[in-house]
Amino acid sequence: MFNEWFGLFFALINFILVLSMYRLFGKTGLFVWIGFSTVMANLQVIKTVEMFGMTATLGNAMYGTAFFVTDILNEKYGKDEAKKAVWLGFFTLLAMTLIMQMVLLFKPHETDFAHEALSTIFSFLPRIAAGSLAAYLVSQMTDVYIFTYLKKKFPKENQFWIRNNGSTMISQLLDTLIFTSIAFLGVFPMEDWIQIFFTTYVLKFFIAVLDTPFGYLAKRFPVK
Repeated sequence: MFNEWFGLFFALINFILVLSMYRLFGKTGLFVWIGFSTVMANLQVIKTVEMFGMTATLGNAMYGTAFFVTDILNEKYGKDEAKKAVWLGFFTLLAMTLIMQMVLLFKPHETDFAHEALSTIFSFLPRIAAGSLAAYLVSQMTDVYIFTYLKKKFPKENQFWIRNNGSTMISQLLDTLIFTSIAFLGVFPMEDWIQIFFTTYVLKFFIAVLDTPFGYLAKRFPVK
């Protein structure tokens, strides 16, 4: 059960760091976190682990914080700021992918020890990035518009959990389907792909619920 308990602790640390960035740097900190989280999530997702007896990928907690951040931006600053954050994350991931593919083209020195390790991680990145870019843009925009719709239907302060969880859980299902299809279909056996799809969405669902109290804390922070 180490992975399960450590995964919970890991997710909590992620959300605490998001709140710390917001508390210290205001809205700018949230925008910075969007770029950081999209890059980190796409590096972590390459690693597979066993959780609850099934195959799962890492990166779900970090990726979940990106949706958490756009929901905070939408809640406190409006839809346009949330959409701006989505495009920032999209461009950051695109730029990282392009730059690292160019880095791999450099001929390593005979004393170099890092090229093979970098190649192992980043040579797989284009397919991961293609799936992530498509899933990220579609699901994040879906999240923004669903959150905005739910904000009109459930505008009360104590109804934030409906806006947050409703938008994230629907958009994360779409995200998981698009990403796992592009990134992993044909790479893993179908049985493993189904497990990855199922566990990935379940973990994202759990993380969406977990971020709700942190969202209420973020709502209390003064707008800078």
